[in-house]
Amino acid sequence: MKAPWPIQAVVFDMDGLLVDTEVLCRDAMMEATRRLGLELPMDVFLTMVGSPQAHTRAVAMKHFGEGFDCDGWIADTWALAHARIDLGVALKAGVTELLDALEAADIPRAIATSSTHATVERQLGPHALIPRFQAIVANGDYARGKPSPDPFLVAAERLGVDPALCLALEDSHNGVRAAHAAGMMTIMAPDLLEATPEIAALCIGVVDTLHEVRALFAASPEADR
Repeated sequence: MKAPWPIQAVVFDMDGLLVDTEVLCRDAMMEATRRLGLELPMDVFLTMVGSPQAHTRAVAMKHFGEGFDCDGWIADTWALAHARIDLGVALKAGVTELLDALEAADIPRAIATSSTHATVERQLGPHALIPRFQAIVANGDYARGKPSPDPFLVAAERLGVDPALCLALEDSHNGVRAAHAAGMMTIMAPDLLEATPEIAALCIGVVDTLHEVRALFAASPEADR
């Protein structure tokens, strides 16, 4: 696996890619659903992964039907998720080492997430990761969320790098679709979602951990600059 173009910037997703939060959010949503005496099938939940809240709301209303208190359910889900996150959330394997390598090579870095800036601070602040990125693009910074390319295009613009020369790192299907639509070289590091043939075809590679991305970076054309 090699990058087809020199890598001039790297754009990271956050949940499930930098921090191990997707499983916490999944468990919180399932508990909030059970509190209402309802059931959320796993296949329905997985369609929400990597999407903005408006999509989650639409999926929930379609599944649970008219009269469902979606606002209350979302609020309870976030309250439960924040309680879990505030106890501490682990970094995904290879995050620190990859950031070290990118800093050593003077490659700029950004985050493009469906979460809010407050959530970014809550999850990355305790790990002192925020200063390691030149741009944080979060909910509210773009017109359309993933799978639209907007979050990644805004990130590239803020870094001042052509999207085609950016490497995007994602763990979700909608994130991969968004990064590919932005014209970025894309790698998927699956978390809750496996790489389907459709999704793998949009990537230059699928990896188990970000350690493999660091190896690709070292072997990419950028290493010769």
